[in-house]
Amino acid sequence: MRHHRDLVLPTAEGRCQPASVSDTKSSRISGLDRFFHISDRGSSVGQEVRGGLATFFTMAYIVVLNPLIIATVKDADGQFIGDGSAPNVPLVAAGTALVAGLLSILMGVIGKVPFAMAAGLGLNAFVTYGVASQMSWESAMGLVFLEGVIIALLVLTGFRTAVFNAIPPQLKTAISVGIGLFIALIGFVDAGFVRKAPAVPLELGIGGNLTSWPILVFVVGVLTIALLVARKVKGAILIGIVATTVLAIVVEAVAKVGGSGTPDSPNPSGWRLVVPTMPEEIFGFHNPLVLFKEFDPFGAFGSVSVILALLLVFTLLITDFFDTMGTVVGVGGQAGLVKEDGTMDRTREILLVDSIGAAVGGAASVSSNTTYVESAAGVGEGARTGLASVVTGVLFLLAVFLSPLVAVVPYEAAAPALVIVGFLMMTAIREIDFTDYELAIPAFLTIVLMPFSYSIANGIGAGFISFVLIKLVKGKSREVHVLMWVVAILFVVYFALGPIKSLLGLA
Repeated sequence: MRHHRDLVLPTAEGRCQPASVSDTKSSRISGLDRFFHISDRGSSVGQEVRGGLATFFTMAYIVVLNPLIIATVKDADGQFIGDGSAPNVPLVAAGTALVAGLLSILMGVIGKVPFAMAAGLGLNAFVTYGVASQMSWESAMGLVFLEGVIIALLVLTGFRTAVFNAIPPQLKTAISVGIGLFIALIGFVDAGFVRKAPAVPLELGIGGNLTSWPILVFVVGVLTIALLVARKVKGAILIGIVATTVLAIVVEAVAKVGGSGTPDSPNPSGWRLVVPTMPEEIFGFHNPLVLFKEFDPFGAFGSVSVILALLLVFTLLITDFFDTMGTVVGVGGQAGLVKEDGTMDRTREILLVDSIGAAVGGAASVSSNTTYVESAAGVGEGARTGLASVVTGVLFLLAVFLSPLVAVVPYEAAAPALVIVGFLMMTAIREIDFTDYELAIPAFLTIVLMPFSYSIANGIGAGFISFVLIKLVKGKSREVHVLMWVVAILFVVYFALGPIKSLLGLA
């Protein structure tokens, strides 16, 4: 009696023979390859897994940081998210990880690109301090949900994709370069290598000196990844993050550096966010599904004037719309997914998933989720397909249960990856013709304003407006795509929101 059935495959002569384990494994891999186009994009399953891991480790901080931003601040009614009487950081952390995991997997399977998603920084701060300060958390998250629905409709009508394709190729290159500078600055600032100072906007380290253990760990991390990348070691970024995390744990165990302290008792020499110590427990679970009842799509219109509610939605929409577009262009270009004419396959699917992310983030009360520029870390590791995003997404889902373990990786260990990836993205600057001022000036403004204003959308807006204006003044307005005109006008409104609110008595 046979207790199992061997898999059989037909031979060339038509006879059947048992399939070996290696044949079955090869078939599964080839199916995975065909679905994600791994070989077609010059990648491998190993590269995609390493890329997904690298992206996760550079993004994992959001599981800790997002709840610290939105779960610890009261709304206009004096209530907190989740449990209105007190901050519920663990619950929002679980929700942040859950939504990031599901959307990253969705991006990988539908968009088939190595772009991971999570709660958008900047957007979450605006929702907290610019929206929830004027209404309840339920109403604020309702506006985020509405913004996501509107963007999804713009994708389905083809408008968002058409805008993407209307951007001149050299401006797309400038966006990529600007993002490179931007994420490098994020890395330097997150690690405390550069900081705000009383006398100047930024200074080196603490008082102009690199005098703390966490900064030393960061410097070692940058040098380690740089040397590995220069030697073209496979897994360079991931190896660097893991090695630097281990070093950080050892340093904390020996030097007892501690955290950054409190506003009343600061510790400038401490770790910026996460203190790298081995957790007392590995598993921890808080049910994030309860947060889905914490949003009200139309509550804002009863809390503030209709005009103010619409202006808040417009601000969210413009920021989300073009932050994502810039990230897709920049990271997609680094991955070799942007064609010579500036277009990219599956743009509609990518932008649709991103739009769904905004709506789901609002519905889950964890703020708008968007495509993460840190995905460039995975691309730098060799990721070229959606399989990397699936890997990142699965890790985020595990983080719902393993949040104590995720919290081990400090900024100072993840930030070095952003600095090196910023360099890699900067190399595209050679494709911009700086002798052609009609393109060079908009490109320059796009590049410098992203890091200088700490906003991808601001850089894109300045580039678009200056591009259209220069063409108009030189009598070449017919060379400008009609959608570039529309977007430039929208950005003028976006930059003028302050005066507009004052005129309407809403400031």
